[in-house]
Amino acid sequence: MSLLIAEIGQNHNGDLSLAIELIHAAAEHGADVAKFQIYDAKALFPREGNEWFDYNCRTELSRDAIGQLSEECKKCGIEFMASVFDVERVGWCEEIEMKRYKVASRSVRDSSLLDRLSITEKPLIISLGHWNEPALPIIRANRDVAYLYCIARYPTELADIDFSTVDFKKFAGFSDHTVGLTAAMVALSRGASIIEKHFTLDKTMYGPDHSGSMTPDELGMLNKFRTELSQCLR
Repeated sequence: MSLLIAEIGQNHNGDLSLAIELIHAAAEHGADVAKFQIYDAKALFPREGNEWFDYNCRTELSRDAIGQLSEECKKCGIEFMASVFDVERVGWCEEIEMKRYKVASRSVRDSSLLDRLSITEKPLIISLGHWNEPALPIIRANRDVAYLYCIARYPTELADIDFSTVDFKKFAGFSDHTVGLTAAMVALSRGASIIEKHFTLDKTMYGPDHSGSMTPDELGMLNKFRTELSQCLR
């Protein structure tokens, strides 16, 4: 059955208790993975022209917080995973023995980061929202690399997606930035083996990603669709 990733990302709003609540909700409603973003905010995000800069800084996770969230995932029986944006923080994730890594679209040409990830010899999931080359990126030393079809617009309009051009033998799955579940369900029905979608407890919360995220009820609906689809196609 396809892998369902609840992308918590920044939607914890810098509140560790909210992050833990999101982990529990993701596990209870059928996600296989609770995914976060691990970064040095001041190095990653521009200050100029960025209305979310203070928010970005507030949502930066410390090494201790990552350890706590990883342990909470273990308690809930859900996999902890993260997009990691620099070499130092790969080391943090190795300390907690993270199973595999996500590479965000913006990092697909970061050779230092990719080389460090390759050294871990762990599976990679790579979004290709900023990759326009005909051939897929070459990642050295990794035997297990899964590429996700992705449109790097937040939110993505359904009209911007054309699944008729997407080969889900070439792409392992879909990183979904649309509002609602339609695109994710279509991707599953066309053979996607991984679905990643932002996850929130409340779409009206302050922050850039909440409005386009799925709620626990929507995650439950997507999980139900995934299960029933697998029964129809077995």
